[in-house]
Amino acid sequence: MLVLPGAIDAHVHFREPGQDYKEDWLSGSLSAAAGGVTAVVDQPNTDPETLDARSFEIKLDLARNRSVVDFCINGGPGRIEELAGAGAAAIGEIFTYEQSDEELKIVLEEIRKAGMLATVHAEDGSVVREKTEPLKSSHDPQVYSMARPALAEAKAIEKVLEWSERLHICHLSTGLGLDLVRTAKMSGKGVSCEVAPHHLLFNEKDYRQQGSFLKMNPPLRGQADCDALWAGLRDGTIDALASDHAPHLPEEKRDDIWDAPAGVPGVETMLPLMLFSVRRNLISLERLVDATAARPARIFSLASKGAIEPGKDADLVIVDTKNVNKINADHLHSRADWTPYEGLEAIFPQMTLVRGTVVYDGDLAVSPGFGRLLRMQRVL
Repeated sequence: MLVLPGAIDAHVHFREPGQDYKEDWLSGSLSAAAGGVTAVVDQPNTDPETLDARSFEIKLDLARNRSVVDFCINGGPGRIEELAGAGAAAIGEIFTYEQSDEELKIVLEEIRKAGMLATVHAEDGSVVREKTEPLKSSHDPQVYSMARPALAEAKAIEKVLEWSERLHICHLSTGLGLDLVRTAKMSGKGVSCEVAPHHLLFNEKDYRQQGSFLKMNPPLRGQADCDALWAGLRDGTIDALASDHAPHLPEEKRDDIWDAPAGVPGVETMLPLMLFSVRRNLISLERLVDATAARPARIFSLASKGAIEPGKDADLVIVDTKNVNKINADHLHSRADWTPYEGLEAIFPQMTLVRGTVVYDGDLAVSPGFGRLLRMQRVL
């Protein structure tokens, strides 16, 4: 048996308010607990979007009454100072492909003045639009990766590195983007980044088996990019693992590649898949713990989280490394009711504790609302 620090998933979309038929704070946080995740950072693209104090309070009320793990709530690029005062963890995920360069510069400057962290979805809109237009007549799922090429990620990263002093790059997907982050770190730039399991474990050839179910933004890449990301994760250039848990129902994902929504569920399977990757010698256990606990806690200034040591919250995961199982969507807890990782081998926790209390031991062990809001320290 192993006792590990609870994972902090810095990138989830729990869909509530507004799309609770896909996920809500109870189902999402139960999925997290079952997968060894003891704290999550929820993203602002709900309905209403989390753009001001009022919308923040709406989401916070839902989370306080339903979440069984601790949580941060990101605000979107709206009333930034207001969101900071309300308790937003960071501002983002900022979708660079939805904003002009001038709008992006203004938002990043407002975030800096508010003493907040900017978290960025790095895909350049001009590149995506240029590459997409000639491909729209094709309905082969693989063209989706061609429509959002590595250049789009690299160009967006170059821009935000120039315009921001405190920056977190979400779901890095290319070796080209990784090289830019590595160079920026070596020059002393205040940048961190994350990678999602789907960009490590799948490549663009997997569209053949799963089609639009594997549609995500940024899209799947070639195996060379997967290999580069694994190397960057191992050497610590990639700071964190994050699931980018973005659930949609199967009937939505079955649509044409251009019409299906982007995103896959993953909060419950992230740590189990990576624990099995330790067994495969793809990553060391020490680096995995760093990427799922210590570094996310540092990035989001969560002083009570991220390690097993005096003064920290007793967020713990009990793991039997010999207990390997194949992932089965019927045994997962997300309302999505499917997983792209069906049939892959994984090591699920035996028990998950948050602040010293067992929250999951094969079943939910606490009442909804056990989770608490975590506030990030502002840098003014």
